[in-house]
Amino acid sequence: MSTACPNIISREEWGARDPAKALEDMQGPAQYVFIHHGAGVSCTDKQDCIQQVQGYQNYHMDDHKWLDIGYNFVVGEDGNVYEARGWTAVGAHTQKYNHVGIGICVIGDFNRRLPNEAAQDTFRQLIQYGVEQGHISPGYTLKGHRDVGSTECPGNQLYKLIQSWPHYKSGTQRYA
Repeated sequence: MSTACPNIISREEWGARDPAKALEDMQGPAQYVFIHHGAGVSCTDKQDCIQQVQGYQNYHMDDHKWLDIGYNFVVGEDGNVYEARGWTAVGAHTQKYNHVGIGICVIGDFNRRLPNEAAQDTFRQLIQYGVEQGHISPGYTLKGHRDVGSTECPGNQLYKLIQSWPHYKSGTQRYA
């Protein structure tokens, strides 16, 4: 039985800016899935989540001078997925792993609490859908951002949760 595609809000629908220039395409399915958190305000309705995603894009492009929002996808506690760079573009989310990994950010700060069930169900469904569609390798490795960088991301509570999931592997092993 195949997994249904979660509700993905397109870039056009959330009002994304165009990338500063063409983005590089990923070569083959992602070998890694990295979970991030926005470390700020959470959202439980579409309009608030759109504002947060626009804020991430503005911050990444204006302050960091990146070509676009850094993540491949952003998940809100409204149960929606917001298309960022999407399945095929190389992200700017996890230094040294962007060419081989998909970055999924959950809107909010998850140091002291978990994302709600709607967000958890959505990002698990998104990963499974990505595997079934050939965007993520069936043998992918799941990691929190902190596994490969000096950061608290994806927050203490979310990090504890993903450590119990299949495909999670700790450490900073380098891809081949």
